[in-house]
Amino acid sequence: FLFFVRYRALIFPLLIREGKPTPFFTFVLALLFCVFNGYLQGRSLTTYATYPPGWLGDSCFITGFLGWLIGMTINIHSDHILRNLRKPGETGYKIPRGGMFEYVSGANFFGEILEWFGFALACCTIESLAFALCTLFILGSRARQHHK
Repeated sequence: FLFFVRYRALIFPLLIREGKPTPFFTFVLALLFCVFNGYLQGRSLTTYATYPPGWLGDSCFITGFLGWLIGMTINIHSDHILRNLRKPGETGYKIPRGGMFEYVSGANFFGEILEWFGFALACCTIESLAFALCTLFILGSRARQHHK
């Protein structure tokens, strides 16, 4: 969880070359969501979640961890493809090719959704499931818009 949050918050913004400016209100809402969600995830995992001995070897945890890892890999690779769609100074719409974009038009969204459902399965907390569902609804609607 912390690895991906660091990637998304610190590394990803530094890799973006050019883009549309983000409205300040959208930035504030995203920041508040991330702070609140980070608190909920951290608090639930460190204070309330209890796991039986051997949980890290349980098929539920292993399947969830693999889903998280595969989703994160798809997400990061898809971001890389999107960042390199256009040459410097080039404008206009381009359809991404390669990776999971060969199978789904919103590969970056698909990867992130898979990532957080894997996280929810590995953690088995209501908070992680709520985050996965929020991710599905928010990114699912964005993926649908991008596909159109």
